Amino acid sequence: MADKTFQLKIIAPERIFYEDDVTFVEFRTTEGDIGVYPGHISLTSIIAPGIVKIHTPSGEIREAALHEGFSEILADQVTILAEAVEWPEEIDINRAKEAQIRAERRIQSEDGDMDRAELALKRAIVRQRIAR
Repeated sequence: MADKTFQLKIIAPERIFYEDDVTFVEFRTTEGDIGVYPGHISLTSIIAPGIVKIHTPSGEIREAALHEGFSEILADQVTILAEAVEWPEEIDINRAKEAQIRAERRIQSEDGDMDRAELALKRAIVRQRIAR
């Protein structure tokens, strides 16, 4: 019988954010949302800003804000190299709201790097969603 868990490792520049066995993990890629069970085919992907949902063997679902990075999916292991990742309690919601306002102003003024402004807006929205 196939194993019902796999190793999930989420690494951010400043720390190993998460490392444990899980039953399922969900996150957003540049191609769309993905869900991974044990035995998944090998795949690499580029991560887009979104919420990572970690399903533990005890049935708990933990959520965190995941901002850009790469994932490597193997049959028995998923590794996520994240530019930034935060638990809800680590997020300053007022700071996220201010970041959203700044990004929206940059987009409306069409002044500067639009891709960067749109990414900042997505990150601010994800932070607010997960912090609530």
